Amino acid sequence: MNKVLVCPVAFNEKTKIRDVIERYLKSGVCPRTDCLVVDDASDDGTTEVIQEYAARGVQLVKHDRRRGTGAAIRTAIKFARRKGYEVLVIMAGNNKDNPDEIPRLLEPLQSGGYDFVQGSRYKKSRGAAGPASICGDMPFYRKIATRIHPWLMSRMTGTRITDSTNGFRAMRLSIFDDERIDIDQTWLDQYELEPYLVYKAITLGYKFTEVPVSKIYPPRRFGYTKMRPVTGWWSILRPLVLLGLGLKK
Repeated sequence: MNKVLVCPVAFNEKTKIRDVIERYLKSGVCPRTDCLVVDDASDDGTTEVIQEYAARGVQLVKHDRRRGTGAAIRTAIKFARRKGYEVLVIMAGNNKDNPDEIPRLLEPLQSGGYDFVQGSRYKKSRGAAGPASICGDMPFYRKIATRIHPWLMSRMTGTRITDSTNGFRAMRLSIFDDERIDIDQTWLDQYELEPYLVYKAITLGYKFTEVPVSKIYPPRRFGYTKMRPVTGWWSILRPLVLLGLGLKK
Protein backbone atom coordinates (compact mmCIF):
# COMPACT_ATOMS: atom_id res chain seq x y z
CA MET A 1 0.00 0.00 0.00
CA ASN A 2 1.15 3.53 -0.78
CA LYS A 3 1.30 6.25 1.88
CA VAL A 4 -0.84 8.70 -0.11
CA LEU A 5 -4.56 8.32 -0.82
CA VAL A 6 -6.12 10.38 -3.61
CA CYS A 7 -9.85 10.89 -3.21
CA PRO A 8 -12.30 12.37 -5.70
CA VAL A 9 -15.70 13.06 -4.12
CA ALA A 10 -18.70 12.56 -6.40
CA PHE A 11 -22.47 12.85 -6.49
CA ASN A 12 -24.29 12.08 -9.77
CA GLU A 13 -21.24 12.59 -11.97
CA LYS A 14 -21.82 9.76 -14.43
CA THR A 15 -20.78 11.90 -17.40
CA LYS A 16 -17.54 13.07 -15.74
CA ILE A 17 -16.32 10.50 -13.21
CA ARG A 18 -14.94 8.18 -15.89
CA ASP A 19 -12.69 10.95 -17.18
CA VAL A 20 -11.61 11.75 -13.60
CA ILE A 21 -10.55 8.15 -13.00
CA GLU A 22 -8.98 7.66 -16.43
CA ARG A 23 -6.92 10.82 -16.07
CA TYR A 24 -5.77 9.71 -12.64
CA LEU A 25 -4.81 6.23 -13.87
CA LYS A 26 -2.83 7.72 -16.79
CA SER A 27 -1.06 10.27 -14.60
CA GLY A 28 2.46 9.80 -13.32
CA VAL A 29 1.20 9.92 -9.75
CA CYS A 30 -0.95 6.79 -10.09
CA PRO A 31 1.65 4.10 -9.33
CA ARG A 32 2.85 6.01 -6.25
CA THR A 33 -0.59 6.66 -4.72
CA ASP A 34 -3.84 4.80 -4.09
CA CYS A 35 -7.28 6.01 -5.13
CA LEU A 36 -10.61 6.05 -3.32
CA VAL A 37 -13.81 7.54 -4.71
CA VAL A 38 -16.42 8.54 -2.14
CA ASP A 39 -19.83 8.36 -3.79
CA ASP A 40 -22.40 10.47 -1.93
CA ALA A 41 -25.36 8.21 -2.76
CA SER A 42 -25.43 8.77 -6.52
CA ASP A 43 -28.44 7.37 -8.38
CA ASP A 44 -27.53 8.17 -11.99
CA GLY A 45 -25.09 5.33 -12.73
CA THR A 46 -22.01 6.97 -11.20
CA THR A 47 -21.53 4.04 -8.82
CA GLU A 48 -21.52 1.50 -11.63
CA VAL A 49 -18.89 3.47 -13.56
CA ILE A 50 -16.61 3.57 -10.51
CA GLN A 51 -17.06 -0.16 -9.93
CA GLU A 52 -15.72 -0.85 -13.41
CA TYR A 53 -12.29 0.23 -12.15
CA ALA A 54 -12.12 -2.02 -9.09
CA ALA A 55 -9.77 -4.43 -10.86
CA ARG A 56 -7.41 -1.51 -11.52
CA GLY A 57 -7.18 -0.66 -7.84
CA VAL A 58 -9.79 2.09 -7.54
CA GLN A 59 -11.57 1.77 -4.20
CA LEU A 60 -15.16 2.83 -3.57
CA VAL A 61 -17.15 3.89 -0.52
CA LYS A 62 -20.78 4.78 -1.16
CA HIS A 63 -23.06 6.57 1.28
CA ASP A 64 -26.46 4.99 1.80
CA ARG A 65 -28.07 8.43 1.49
CA ARG A 66 -26.91 11.81 0.33
CA ARG A 67 -25.07 13.48 3.21
CA GLY A 68 -23.17 16.36 1.62
CA THR A 69 -19.69 17.20 0.39
CA GLY A 70 -18.33 17.75 3.88
CA ALA A 71 -19.66 14.40 5.04
CA ALA A 72 -18.04 12.73 2.01
CA ILE A 73 -14.68 14.32 2.84
CA ARG A 74 -15.12 13.20 6.46
CA THR A 75 -15.66 9.66 5.18
CA ALA A 76 -12.44 9.91 3.15
CA ILE A 77 -10.48 11.18 6.16
CA LYS A 78 -11.72 8.39 8.42
CA PHE A 79 -11.14 5.72 5.75
CA ALA A 80 -7.58 6.95 5.16
CA ARG A 81 -6.74 7.04 8.87
CA ARG A 82 -8.26 3.62 9.46
CA LYS A 83 -6.21 2.13 6.61
CA GLY A 84 -2.96 3.70 7.75
CA TYR A 85 -2.37 6.29 5.04
CA GLU A 86 -0.22 9.30 5.94
CA VAL A 87 -1.48 11.86 3.42
CA LEU A 88 -4.87 12.53 1.85
CA VAL A 89 -5.38 14.40 -1.41
CA ILE A 90 -8.90 15.66 -2.07
CA MET A 91 -9.88 16.47 -5.63
CA ALA A 92 -13.08 17.18 -7.54
CA GLY A 93 -15.20 14.36 -8.89
CA ASN A 94 -16.45 16.56 -11.73
CA ASN A 95 -13.20 16.63 -13.72
CA LYS A 96 -12.18 20.19 -12.82
CA ASP A 97 -8.82 19.21 -11.32
CA ASN A 98 -5.73 17.87 -13.08
CA PRO A 99 -4.24 14.77 -11.41
CA ASP A 100 -0.91 15.51 -13.08
CA GLU A 101 -0.67 18.43 -10.64
CA ILE A 102 -0.94 16.24 -7.53
CA PRO A 103 2.88 16.22 -7.13
CA ARG A 104 2.70 20.01 -6.66
CA LEU A 105 0.50 19.41 -3.61
CA LEU A 106 2.64 16.59 -2.27
CA GLU A 107 6.08 18.16 -2.61
CA PRO A 108 5.71 20.65 0.30
CA LEU A 109 4.44 17.83 2.53
CA GLN A 110 7.22 15.45 1.61
CA SER A 111 10.22 17.77 1.50
CA GLY A 112 9.13 21.00 3.17
CA GLY A 113 7.61 19.68 6.36
CA TYR A 114 4.22 21.22 5.65
CA ASP A 115 1.01 19.83 7.12
CA PHE A 116 -1.63 21.35 4.83
CA VAL A 117 -1.22 22.35 1.18
CA GLN A 118 -3.95 24.33 -0.52
CA GLY A 119 -4.21 24.37 -4.30
CA SER A 120 -4.75 27.85 -5.72
CA ARG A 121 -5.97 28.83 -9.16
CA TYR A 122 -4.92 32.41 -8.36
CA LYS A 123 -1.40 31.92 -7.03
CA LYS A 124 1.28 32.95 -9.48
CA SER A 125 3.65 30.29 -10.69
CA ARG A 126 7.30 31.14 -10.26
CA GLY A 127 8.41 33.27 -13.19
CA ALA A 128 4.87 33.63 -14.53
CA ALA A 129 3.18 36.97 -15.14
CA GLY A 130 -0.28 35.86 -14.11
CA PRO A 131 -2.14 33.36 -11.94
CA ALA A 132 -2.33 29.65 -12.51
CA SER A 133 -4.57 28.58 -15.37
CA ILE A 134 -8.35 28.77 -15.32
CA CYS A 135 -9.63 26.88 -18.34
CA GLY A 136 -13.12 27.40 -19.71
CA ASP A 137 -15.84 29.85 -18.80
CA MET A 138 -15.84 30.44 -15.05
CA PRO A 139 -19.28 31.71 -13.92
CA PHE A 140 -19.22 35.40 -13.01
CA TYR A 141 -20.64 34.93 -9.50
CA ARG A 142 -17.85 32.45 -8.79
CA LYS A 143 -15.23 34.91 -9.95
CA ILE A 144 -16.51 37.31 -7.31
CA ALA A 145 -17.07 34.79 -4.53
CA THR A 146 -13.72 33.05 -4.97
CA ARG A 147 -12.00 36.40 -4.45
CA ILE A 148 -14.07 37.60 -1.48
CA HIS A 149 -13.72 34.39 0.54
CA PRO A 150 -9.89 34.28 0.65
CA TRP A 151 -9.82 38.01 1.39
CA LEU A 152 -11.96 37.38 4.48
CA MET A 153 -10.07 34.22 5.42
CA SER A 154 -6.76 36.07 5.17
CA ARG A 155 -7.89 38.78 7.56
CA MET A 156 -9.35 36.35 10.06
CA THR A 157 -6.31 34.05 10.15
CA GLY A 158 -3.54 36.61 9.67
CA THR A 159 -2.16 34.55 6.78
CA ARG A 160 -2.35 35.63 3.16
CA ILE A 161 -4.52 33.17 1.22
CA THR A 162 -5.37 33.47 -2.45
CA ASP A 163 -7.85 30.61 -2.93
CA SER A 164 -9.56 29.23 0.18
CA THR A 165 -12.51 27.73 -1.74
CA ASN A 166 -10.55 25.47 -4.07
CA GLY A 167 -11.28 21.85 -3.15
CA PHE A 168 -7.98 20.57 -4.61
CA ARG A 169 -5.74 20.18 -1.55
CA ALA A 170 -3.52 17.76 0.39
CA MET A 171 -3.16 17.27 4.12
CA ARG A 172 -1.10 15.25 6.54
CA LEU A 173 -3.52 12.95 8.36
CA SER A 174 -1.69 13.28 11.65
CA ILE A 175 -3.33 16.70 12.15
CA PHE A 176 -6.54 14.86 13.00
CA ASP A 177 -4.93 13.52 16.14
CA ASP A 178 -5.50 17.06 17.41
CA GLU A 179 -8.78 17.08 19.36
CA ARG A 180 -9.19 20.77 18.58
CA ILE A 181 -10.03 19.75 15.00
CA ASP A 182 -13.49 18.22 15.37
CA ILE A 183 -14.68 17.01 11.97
CA ASP A 184 -17.61 15.08 13.47
CA GLN A 185 -19.78 18.15 14.02
CA THR A 186 -22.96 17.82 11.96
CA TRP A 187 -22.91 21.48 10.90
CA LEU A 188 -19.89 20.60 8.74
CA ASP A 189 -21.80 18.12 6.55
CA GLN A 190 -22.18 20.35 3.51
CA TYR A 191 -19.53 22.74 2.17
CA GLU A 192 -18.55 24.02 5.62
CA LEU A 193 -15.93 21.36 6.31
CA GLU A 194 -13.54 22.59 3.63
CA PRO A 195 -13.01 26.16 4.89
CA TYR A 196 -13.18 24.79 8.45
CA LEU A 197 -10.10 22.66 7.76
CA VAL A 198 -8.19 25.58 6.22
CA TYR A 199 -9.09 27.87 9.12
CA LYS A 200 -8.17 25.29 11.76
CA ALA A 201 -4.89 24.29 10.13
CA ILE A 202 -3.73 27.90 10.06
CA THR A 203 -5.03 29.14 13.40
CA LEU A 204 -3.78 26.09 15.30
CA GLY A 205 -0.27 26.67 14.00
CA TYR A 206 0.11 23.86 11.49
CA LYS A 207 2.49 24.57 8.64
CA PHE A 208 0.35 25.79 5.74
CA THR A 209 1.11 26.83 2.19
CA GLU A 210 -0.50 27.28 -1.23
CA VAL A 211 0.69 25.99 -4.59
CA PRO A 212 -0.54 27.02 -8.05
CA VAL A 213 -2.93 24.62 -9.75
CA SER A 214 -5.29 24.87 -12.70
CA LYS A 215 -9.07 24.68 -12.67
CA ILE A 216 -11.02 23.38 -15.65
CA TYR A 217 -14.57 24.59 -16.23
CA PRO A 218 -16.48 22.30 -18.63
CA PRO A 219 -18.87 23.46 -21.34
CA ARG A 220 -22.08 24.86 -19.84
CA ARG A 221 -24.17 21.96 -21.17
CA PHE A 222 -22.33 19.56 -18.82
CA GLY A 223 -23.05 21.71 -15.77
CA TYR A 224 -20.61 23.66 -13.63
CA THR A 225 -21.30 22.51 -10.10
CA LYS A 226 -23.90 21.19 -7.69
CA MET A 227 -23.41 24.29 -5.55
CA ARG A 228 -26.24 26.81 -5.53
CA PRO A 229 -25.20 30.47 -5.75
CA VAL A 230 -26.88 31.63 -2.51
CA THR A 231 -27.20 28.67 -0.14
CA GLY A 232 -23.96 27.09 -1.31
CA TRP A 233 -21.89 30.20 -0.80
CA TRP A 234 -23.43 30.86 2.59
CA SER A 235 -22.38 27.31 3.47
CA ILE A 236 -18.78 28.26 2.64
CA LEU A 237 -18.91 31.64 4.40
CA ARG A 238 -20.67 30.34 7.53
CA PRO A 239 -17.58 28.76 9.14
CA LEU A 240 -15.76 32.10 9.05
CA VAL A 241 -18.65 33.76 10.87
CA LEU A 242 -19.20 31.02 13.44
CA LEU A 243 -15.53 30.35 14.15
CA GLY A 244 -14.62 34.01 14.13
CA LEU A 245 -17.31 34.81 16.70
CA GLY A 246 -16.45 31.79 18.80
CA LEU A 247 -19.91 30.26 18.31
CA LYS A 248 -18.46 26.98 17.03
CA LYS A 249 -15.28 25.12 17.82
